[in-house]
Amino acid sequence: MSEKTVTLRVKRYRPAISEKPYYQDYQVPYRNDMVVLDALNHVKDEVDSTLTYRWSCRMGICGSCGATVNGVPKLTCAVYVKDLKGDVIEVEPLYNFPVIKDLVVDISDFMEKLEGVKPWIIREDEKPIEQGEYLQTPEQMDLYHQFSMCINCMLCYAACPVYGADKHFVGPAAAALGYRYILDSRDKGREDRLTLLMEHGTWDCTFVGECSVVCPKKVDPAIALQRVKLMGAMETIKSLLMPRGGK
Repeated sequence: MSEKTVTLRVKRYRPAISEKPYYQDYQVPYRNDMVVLDALNHVKDEVDSTLTYRWSCRMGICGSCGATVNGVPKLTCAVYVKDLKGDVIEVEPLYNFPVIKDLVVDISDFMEKLEGVKPWIIREDEKPIEQGEYLQTPEQMDLYHQFSMCINCMLCYAACPVYGADKHFVGPAAAALGYRYILDSRDKGREDRLTLLMEHGTWDCTFVGECSVVCPKKVDPAIALQRVKLMGAMETIKSLLMPRGGK
C-alpha cells in the first residue's frame, strides 16, 4: 500500500539564481494531524534544504510563520492540511511586502509603523517605585485587553487593500496597538498618539474588514480604526466649537 502524500506548491524567489519568482512542487507524506508548517519543515529537512521561511514557536504565539496559504494569509503552524480543500496546497509569501527570498518578506516598513505609534506607556512624571504600582481595575483592563492580544504576525497587512495601495497608511496592527495605549488608564500620551494616527492615513481605511477576518487572535483592528476615526472627529469638533478643545 502506497503512502498517502500531499502536494505542497511553494512560490519561490531565489535572487541569486532567478530574477523572477517561480513555483516548485513537493510531495510530502501526509499525517492527519499535520499543519502546513509541518509540511514545510519536512521539505526543508528531508527534500530541499534551500527552502527559506520563518518560524519559531509552532504554537500561534510568536507570529513569525505567516504566509499566504491557498490565497489567504494564515499562520502556517495553525492551518491543518486536512482542513484545506483541493489536492494541492499553495504557499506564497505574505502579500503587500517585498520578498527577500522564498517565503521571507521584508518587514522594515511594518516595524517602523509599529514603533511610530509609541507602543509603550507614556508618562511625564513617574512616581518613585517604593510608592507602589499603577493599579488598574478589571474594568479598566477590559477596555484595552482585546487590542493588546496582537502578536505582530502581519496577516492583517497582507489582507489590507488600503495598505497594498498606499504605504503611507499606518495599517491595521499599528493602529490597533496605538488605540490600545490610548485606552490604557496609566498612559498620558493620548493626544500625541491620536494626532499621529490621524496624520498617517487612518481616514484612508475603507472598512473592508479583511484585517479582522484573518486575525488569528480576534484583535479586530478594523473596529479599532473606526473608533480612532470617531475620536479624531470628536477632537476636531471640540477644537472648533469649544475653547482650547474643551479643556
